[in-house]
Amino acid sequence: MRVAALQTDIVWESPSANFDRLKPWIRTAVSAGTDLVVLPEMYACGFSMNTQVVRERFGGPSVVFLQEQAAEHGLWLAGSVPELAEEPTARRGRKIRPYNTLILAGPDGQIHRYRKLRPFTYAGESEHYEAGNETVTIEIESRAGQRLRLSLFICYDLRFADLFWDIAEETDAYLVVANWPVTRRRHWVDLLTARAIENQAYVVGVNRVGEGDGLAYAGDSRIVDPLGETLAAAAGGESIVLADIDPARVKQVRKDLPFLADRMPGA
Repeated sequence: MRVAALQTDIVWESPSANFDRLKPWIRTAVSAGTDLVVLPEMYACGFSMNTQVVRERFGGPSVVFLQEQAAEHGLWLAGSVPELAEEPTARRGRKIRPYNTLILAGPDGQIHRYRKLRPFTYAGESEHYEAGNETVTIEIESRAGQRLRLSLFICYDLRFADLFWDIAEETDAYLVVANWPVTRRRHWVDLLTARAIENQAYVVGVNRVGEGDGLAYAGDSRIVDPLGETLAAAAGGESIVLADIDPARVKQVRKDLPFLADRMPGA
């Protein structure tokens, strides 16, 4: 299955401008025979804490864009959005808050949602966004009929290895979308590689570039194989990271090196 990570800049708090910017990038990825295209975290507005401005109703414009592009090009398309729950309810004494939701839209109108489990407290995300309560793994199919078990995560989740460990046996590839700042770029690269090695699975890490709200982002998007080898990577500019990933490779690595069975004592 061919995967394209779109490492792009993001126009701050302007979904319509980002939709226009992304369409040519998506078309370019399609021309490369891609089955799955992945956009950065908060792809349509940037990592904004101004939720009264950027939040969208359930199934709002940023979700519709992903659905329409996926259907138009016959592929899977992922990106996170500040989305309210279908029936939002305010906790006592607090305003209604959105989730940082990773949307995976399919070629036949499918839509799947993963809500970020670990809001980034250090940046105040936990004060403006609700936390999700469950991991999400979806089996997707390529144009050629190849099936891939894909588990979804967002940015800060990457620091919590147990989240990845818990679903390793049912995962062929982890998808991690991010707005990871340049000041901690080494952490991003090393943790992506670690999650691949620990779980003997592919990891697709997609980060933005440019500047947003005073922070600089380095990119460093990459696709890592089940042995921790980097299949494709980008540096600091806008670019497309392309690689083919094969679930049979995951199965073979785990057969040749059966480490997962020894993770828990007595396993």
